[in-house]
This record gives sequence, C-alpha cells and structure tokens, in this order.
Amino acid sequence: MVSPLGDVAAQLARLPRWQRFGTLSAVRGAALSATGLGETLAVGDRVRVQRAGREALHGEIVAFQDRTAIAVPEGGTEGLGPGARLWLEEPLELYPCEAWMGRVIDSLGRPLDGLGALPQGRQGVRLRQPPPPAMRRRLVGGRLETGLRALDIFTPLCRGQRMGVFAASGVGKSTLMGMLARFVEADVIVVGLVGERGREVREFLDHALGEAGRRRSVVVVSTSDQPALARRRAAQATLAVAEHFRAAGRQVFLLLDSITRLAQAQREIGLAAGEPATARSFTPSVFTELPALLERAGPGMEGEGDITAVFTVLVDGDDHDEPIADAVRGILDGHIVLDRRIGERGRWPAIDILRSVSRSLPRCHTPAENALLAQARRLLACHADMAEMIRLGAYRGGSDPEVDAAIDRHPALEALLGQGIDERSTAAEAFARLEPILQPR
Repeated sequence: MVSPLGDVAAQLARLPRWQRFGTLSAVRGAALSATGLGETLAVGDRVRVQRAGREALHGEIVAFQDRTAIAVPEGGTEGLGPGARLWLEEPLELYPCEAWMGRVIDSLGRPLDGLGALPQGRQGVRLRQPPPPAMRRRLVGGRLETGLRALDIFTPLCRGQRMGVFAASGVGKSTLMGMLARFVEADVIVVGLVGERGREVREFLDHALGEAGRRRSVVVVSTSDQPALARRRAAQATLAVAEHFRAAGRQVFLLLDSITRLAQAQREIGLAAGEPATARSFTPSVFTELPALLERAGPGMEGEGDITAVFTVLVDGDDHDEPIADAVRGILDGHIVLDRRIGERGRWPAIDILRSVSRSLPRCHTPAENALLAQARRLLACHADMAEMIRLGAYRGGSDPEVDAAIDRHPALEALLGQGIDERSTAAEAFARLEPILQPR
C-alpha cells in the first residue's frame, strides 16, 4: 500500500523549483522573439507569455540568435504586445500508470473522455527521450499474432518490430488500425491520433476501436485544428506513454496515425524558426525528427518489454515515393501498402500483398509456412502480370500451366485475404486455410 506521505512527496517534487522571465520583443507571423531569458535556455524549452485581457499563451523555443530566443506559440497571437512578460517553464512530463488504460488524453496528459480526473503515476517521463542504446537493445522477438490473415501469412509482425501502413485517404487505414487494436496479442495498446479530424476521433473510438479494444488502450489525441506544437507533442506523448509500459516489462502495441501529419506539423514549426524549405516544401528538421521519434519504438533492454509499432503514412495522390513515405520506409522494418483499386473491387482490408514487405521474414515462419508463402506469392504475382490479358480475354487456357493454376486459385486466394472487421483469425488457422488452396488439382 502506498503511503499518503509518499504521495505528498511526489506531488511536491512536481512543483516548479524556479522561475526565469524575459520580455517579448517581436511577433512575426507564427514566431515570437524574446530577450532577457539568460544564456542557459535550450531549443525545446517551454515558455508562457502574458497577454492583455486573455489567459497566458504557451509556446516552445525552436531557435535563438545572439541573445534573442525564437519561440512558436500554441495558439493565436491576439493580445500580445511589445514588452509582454515571458516566463521560461520547466520541461513537460507525463505521469502514466495502469489506471490510464481505457482513457483518452490530450498531448499534455489531460483527460478528454469525461470520465473524471486522470490518476497520476509516481514516476514522470519526459516527452522527448533518446532511443535505447543500439548495442544494449534486445533482438526482435517471435511472431506476434495480429488476427489478420493477410498480415500473419504475407507480412508478419514480430515482437518489437516497427511497421508502416502506406495509403491514400479513404482506403481503410482507420479500419485496419481498429482491427489490429482489437485482435492483436499485447498487454497494452497505445494509440496516437495526430492531426485527426475531430469528427473521426469519436468514430474511431466507438466503431473502429470498440469497447474491447478501448479497455486495454491509452489513446492520445490531437485534432487537426490544434496548433502544430500540440500535434507534434501528441506523437511524442504517445511514444512516452508506450516507453513507460515497456520499461515496466509489458508487451506494448503502438499505433500512430499519422506520420505524415506529424511531418506537416514539424514543417510549420521549422518554417517559423526560419528553416529553408527543401524536398516538397518540407524543412530539414522534418527528416531529423522522423528517425528521432521512430527509433524510440522497438525492443527494450534486458528486463524490459517491447514496443511493437505500426505507423501510418498518408501518401499524397497514391505517390508512394514522395519524400515522407520514402524516408519512413527506409527507417522502419517493413511496410504494408493499401491500394484503392483493391478496395474498389470489394476486398477488405485492401492490402496489396505484392507491394508489402516484412523484414522479419523468413525467420519468423517455419520452413513449411515459408514454402506455402512463396507458392502463394508466386501465384498472385503470375495473376497480376497476366491480369490485363485475362480481363481482355486474350489469354487461352492451357497455354501456360502456371497461369492456369494462378487463374484457378485466384478466387480462393482473394477470399482468404478478405476479412470482416469483427472476424479474428489465428496464424495457424490462416495457414490451415491456405494449404488446401495450393494443393495440385
């Protein structure tokens, strides 16, 4: 039983220990200039600015020049005036605990679900943390049951693996995330909704995630109307909560939607800091922020658990080679591609098996499973190569035995890959269904 005195000591430890202030010298668009803060400030420090007739405005230092600090505000600059007092605040910390499961919070750790005050743990975690040292991390573990046949057979996930879901808008990313959150075998689910439309947050919680998924989940939300700092901080808070449970030895499954909106938020911050626009108008700090965040997921050190992570990437106009998609694909341990054309012909989830890759293969499957996988991929690839001729009626049966086999088995393979949103399947069941489809006839 925790001592009341221990709780009081923990609360006292969180009180501000110092205050340092300066003055606001300029407001230029989305950037604030401040002087008088001293020489010990650093990029990433939080500030609070006094406003006439309004509550104080929070922000974050993103750059400095000589003795002038440049900060990005979290909100509009109405009410700011020259000489306004500006305070430097202590770094933001979250205090996760077991009671956070089943709760929905914002990027500052405040409850959004109307279920009352959020219990606080005794150990604080910083939002910005370095990843575990590369040589001290454990290796990726065994196969993780996702409950989706297409993934468990063709693009399996292992414990501690990081996977990307690449898709255009409206192709079923949220539905796929909800199925994973309900079906996957994990102790804790941590979901980050970064820059999501406000209308879709409730839909995701009530329909895609559902009651069963929500009970074992911590959901961090920052909607698209919130400032860029809040959206970026939501991604950092999602990783911080997941790291807390990993450090406690738990198997964590993390879903972050989406990396593209995080990159857009970082671009806004970078432009306000004076960075030049580079690839497709993204600033250099975007490509620094991505690996710094994504590398935090993965296996923990000895005695810790794992963070198995799925990050979504919203590709622009189905261009899977745009800068963000290309950068993320190079960092993660595999990618799942959702194709609009597959969904249009009625197969959900609309996973393009031939363009999806898991870097945990072949070691996470048994030799027999790898043999079935190779045969199925070969038939799917053969059918895809001949699809146009088959549709036009230009292919004559009997011309090629492999094409004949691909045509014969294609309906059964398509049925295997399709799955209802409430239909859970184990990996053993998936391979048991695949084997008879591939038998010679």
